[in-house]
Amino acid sequence: MNFIAWTIIACEIGFWIVILLGLFTRYVLKREKLGFLFLALTPVIDLTLLLVTAADLYNGATATQVHAIAAIYLGVSIAFGKSMIRWADERFVYYIQKQGPKPVRKTGLAHARHSMKGSLQHVVAFLIGAAFLMAMTYFINDPSRSEALSETLKLWALVLGIDLAISLSYFIWPRPDKSKRS
Repeated sequence: MNFIAWTIIACEIGFWIVILLGLFTRYVLKREKLGFLFLALTPVIDLTLLLVTAADLYNGATATQVHAIAAIYLGVSIAFGKSMIRWADERFVYYIQKQGPKPVRKTGLAHARHSMKGSLQHVVAFLIGAAFLMAMTYFINDPSRSEALSETLKLWALVLGIDLAISLSYFIWPRPDKSKRS
């Protein structure tokens, strides 16, 4: 595995570590401002990945799927970051603090809307990631060194289309509420 792949793994681990530190500091240590500071570090992790990836390509590396995954990671982190933190926050409060309402499994129209919201966030992630991929392609300015980026973008567009189709299907065939079955 190359340096960029290890950097992506480190950034993902770092992302969840700062979230857990933020939640632990906020709820267990009762230090809300310090907890917020930890949570605010998540964009710094994204910036680190962006700088490492850009430096690698600037220094002549041929773009690989790993470089493309860095762009995907950045798009997903920016588009889904706040909702991932909210998701972790709700579960931390309920399962660790033993407070607040239990997270509920959505069904029916509520699930369809929630799924579509996630798909629309995926569209935002795609647009951000695609912008990074196209910028990398532009700055590399050598199709033989940037082919992996355009191939990854095509695959991601297919995945996005499937995600949207699945979300739309929930409006036609809603997720049943298993608790109401006899």
